[in-house]
Amino acid sequence: MKKFNEVTLNITVAIIDFLYRGRDFQRFWVLEEIARAPYFAFLSVLHLRESLGLRGPEHIYLMEEHFAQTLNETEHLEYMESRGGSAYWVDRFFARHLVLIYYWVNVVYYWLAPRAAYHLSYEVEIHAAETYAKYLALNGPDEKILEILNDELEHSRELHNAIGLIDSGRLTVKEKELAS
Repeated sequence: MKKFNEVTLNITVAIIDFLYRGRDFQRFWVLEEIARAPYFAFLSVLHLRESLGLRGPEHIYLMEEHFAQTLNETEHLEYMESRGGSAYWVDRFFARHLVLIYYWVNVVYYWLAPRAAYHLSYEVEIHAAETYAKYLALNGPDEKILEILNDELEHSRELHNAIGLIDSGRLTVKEKELAS
Protein backbone atom coordinates (compact mmCIF):
# COMPACT_ATOMS: atom_id res chain seq x y z
CA MET A 1 0.00 0.00 0.00
CA LYS A 2 2.89 2.37 0.67
CA LYS A 3 4.03 2.15 -2.96
CA PHE A 4 0.44 2.79 -4.13
CA ASN A 5 0.25 5.84 -1.83
CA GLU A 6 3.55 7.21 -3.13
CA VAL A 7 2.61 6.75 -6.81
CA THR A 8 -0.83 8.32 -6.26
CA LEU A 9 0.67 11.26 -4.40
CA ASN A 10 3.40 11.81 -7.00
CA ILE A 11 0.91 11.87 -9.87
CA THR A 12 -1.44 14.23 -8.03
CA VAL A 13 1.41 16.55 -7.05
CA ALA A 14 2.70 16.65 -10.64
CA ILE A 15 -0.75 17.64 -11.93
CA ILE A 16 -1.29 20.33 -9.27
CA ASP A 17 2.24 21.68 -9.69
CA PHE A 18 1.71 21.92 -13.45
CA LEU A 19 -1.68 23.62 -13.12
CA TYR A 20 -0.49 26.08 -10.48
CA ARG A 21 3.02 26.88 -11.71
CA GLY A 22 3.76 30.50 -10.76
CA ARG A 23 0.54 30.80 -8.72
CA ASP A 24 1.77 29.96 -5.24
CA PHE A 25 -1.13 31.14 -3.09
CA GLN A 26 -3.73 29.63 -5.39
CA ARG A 27 -1.84 26.31 -5.22
CA PHE A 28 -1.51 26.62 -1.43
CA TRP A 29 -5.24 27.34 -1.14
CA VAL A 30 -6.12 24.26 -3.22
CA LEU A 31 -3.75 22.14 -1.13
CA GLU A 32 -5.20 23.45 2.14
CA GLU A 33 -8.76 22.89 0.89
CA ILE A 34 -7.83 19.30 0.13
CA ALA A 35 -5.73 18.85 3.31
CA ARG A 36 -8.80 18.94 5.55
CA ALA A 37 -10.56 16.05 3.78
CA PRO A 38 -8.71 13.15 5.42
CA TYR A 39 -9.32 14.52 8.90
CA PHE A 40 -13.04 14.96 8.17
CA ALA A 41 -13.07 11.41 6.76
CA PHE A 42 -11.24 9.97 9.76
CA LEU A 43 -13.73 11.66 12.10
CA SER A 44 -16.67 10.34 10.07
CA VAL A 45 -15.39 6.78 10.25
CA LEU A 46 -14.56 7.07 13.95
CA HIS A 47 -18.12 8.32 14.60
CA LEU A 48 -19.55 5.44 12.58
CA ARG A 49 -17.41 2.91 14.42
CA GLU A 50 -18.53 4.39 17.72
CA SER A 51 -22.17 4.17 16.64
CA LEU A 52 -21.66 0.50 15.76
CA GLY A 53 -20.05 -0.24 19.12
CA LEU A 54 -16.59 -0.68 17.60
CA ARG A 55 -14.81 1.94 19.70
CA GLY A 56 -11.25 1.04 20.68
CA PRO A 57 -9.08 2.37 23.51
CA GLU A 58 -7.49 4.97 21.21
CA HIS A 59 -10.84 6.23 19.90
CA ILE A 60 -11.30 9.43 21.94
CA TYR A 61 -7.67 10.44 21.52
CA LEU A 62 -7.86 10.04 17.73
CA MET A 63 -11.12 11.99 17.54
CA GLU A 64 -9.59 14.87 19.50
CA GLU A 65 -6.43 14.86 17.38
CA HIS A 66 -8.31 14.81 14.08
CA PHE A 67 -10.69 17.54 15.16
CA ALA A 68 -7.76 19.74 16.18
CA GLN A 69 -6.02 18.99 12.86
CA THR A 70 -9.17 19.97 10.98
CA LEU A 71 -9.34 23.30 12.80
CA ASN A 72 -5.67 23.96 12.16
CA GLU A 73 -5.97 23.20 8.44
CA THR A 74 -9.01 25.50 8.29
CA GLU A 75 -6.89 28.31 9.76
CA HIS A 76 -4.32 27.69 7.01
CA LEU A 77 -7.10 27.77 4.41
CA GLU A 78 -8.39 31.10 5.73
CA TYR A 79 -4.89 32.55 5.60
CA MET A 80 -4.49 31.47 1.98
CA GLU A 81 -7.87 33.06 1.22
CA SER A 82 -6.60 36.32 2.73
CA ARG A 83 -3.64 36.15 0.32
CA GLY A 84 -5.94 35.76 -2.71
CA GLY A 85 -5.76 31.98 -3.00
CA SER A 86 -9.46 31.53 -3.69
CA ALA A 87 -9.95 34.61 -5.88
CA TYR A 88 -10.69 32.70 -9.10
CA TRP A 89 -13.78 30.55 -9.58
CA VAL A 90 -11.82 27.94 -11.54
CA ASP A 91 -9.60 27.30 -8.50
CA ARG A 92 -12.63 27.01 -6.22
CA PHE A 93 -14.36 24.71 -8.73
CA PHE A 94 -11.29 22.48 -9.09
CA ALA A 95 -10.56 22.24 -5.36
CA ARG A 96 -14.12 21.64 -4.24
CA HIS A 97 -14.69 18.87 -6.75
CA LEU A 98 -11.35 17.26 -6.01
CA VAL A 99 -12.02 17.42 -2.27
CA LEU A 100 -15.32 15.55 -2.67
CA ILE A 101 -13.52 12.68 -4.36
CA TYR A 102 -10.64 12.75 -1.89
CA TYR A 103 -13.00 12.78 1.11
CA TRP A 104 -14.93 9.68 0.01
CA VAL A 105 -11.76 7.85 -0.99
CA ASN A 106 -10.43 8.54 2.51
CA VAL A 107 -13.63 7.34 4.17
CA VAL A 108 -13.39 3.99 2.38
CA TYR A 109 -9.62 3.79 2.78
CA TYR A 110 -9.76 4.53 6.53
CA TRP A 111 -12.56 2.03 7.08
CA LEU A 112 -10.73 -0.76 5.25
CA ALA A 113 -7.07 0.05 5.94
CA PRO A 114 -6.56 2.77 8.56
CA ARG A 115 -2.80 2.28 8.71
CA ALA A 116 -2.51 2.83 4.95
CA ALA A 117 -4.85 5.83 5.12
CA TYR A 118 -2.69 7.37 7.83
CA HIS A 119 0.42 6.68 5.77
CA LEU A 120 -1.05 8.50 2.77
CA SER A 121 -1.95 11.50 4.92
CA TYR A 122 1.50 11.40 6.49
CA GLU A 123 3.08 11.59 3.02
CA VAL A 124 0.75 14.45 2.07
CA GLU A 125 1.75 16.42 5.17
CA ILE A 126 5.46 15.84 4.47
CA HIS A 127 4.91 17.04 0.89
CA ALA A 128 3.09 20.13 2.20
CA ALA A 129 6.00 20.98 4.51
CA GLU A 130 8.46 20.55 1.64
CA THR A 131 6.29 22.77 -0.59
CA TYR A 132 6.27 25.55 1.99
CA ALA A 133 10.03 25.14 2.56
CA LYS A 134 10.67 25.55 -1.19
CA TYR A 135 8.49 28.67 -1.22
CA LEU A 136 10.48 30.16 1.66
CA ALA A 137 13.79 29.30 -0.02
CA LEU A 138 12.72 31.08 -3.21
CA ASN A 139 10.82 34.03 -1.70
CA GLY A 140 12.55 34.79 1.57
CA PRO A 141 11.20 34.90 5.11
CA ASP A 142 7.47 34.82 5.78
CA GLU A 143 6.55 34.17 9.41
CA LYS A 144 3.07 32.86 8.66
CA ILE A 145 4.28 30.42 6.00
CA LEU A 146 6.98 29.23 8.40
CA GLU A 147 4.33 28.70 11.07
CA ILE A 148 2.21 26.70 8.60
CA LEU A 149 5.27 24.65 7.58
CA ASN A 150 5.85 23.77 11.25
CA ASP A 151 2.16 22.86 11.66
CA GLU A 152 2.43 20.47 8.70
CA LEU A 153 5.45 18.79 10.29
CA GLU A 154 3.53 18.48 13.56
CA HIS A 155 0.59 16.89 11.71
CA SER A 156 2.98 14.38 10.15
CA ARG A 157 4.25 13.44 13.63
CA GLU A 158 0.67 13.11 14.90
CA LEU A 159 -0.23 10.84 11.98
CA HIS A 160 2.85 8.73 12.61
CA ASN A 161 1.78 8.38 16.24
CA ALA A 162 -1.74 7.44 15.13
CA ILE A 163 -0.30 4.57 13.10
CA GLY A 164 1.39 3.38 16.26
CA LEU A 165 -1.81 3.62 18.28
CA ILE A 166 -3.90 1.54 15.91
CA ASP A 167 -1.23 -0.98 15.08
CA SER A 168 1.10 -1.14 18.09
CA GLY A 169 1.56 -4.88 17.76
CA ARG A 170 3.38 -4.52 14.42
CA LEU A 171 5.59 -1.51 15.17
CA THR A 172 9.31 -1.66 14.56
CA VAL A 173 11.70 -0.60 17.30
CA LYS A 174 12.29 2.73 15.51
CA GLU A 175 8.52 3.36 15.21
CA LYS A 176 8.04 2.64 18.92
CA GLU A 177 10.77 5.17 19.76
CA LEU A 178 9.17 7.82 17.54
CA ALA A 179 5.68 7.18 18.92
CA SER A 180 6.75 7.71 22.53
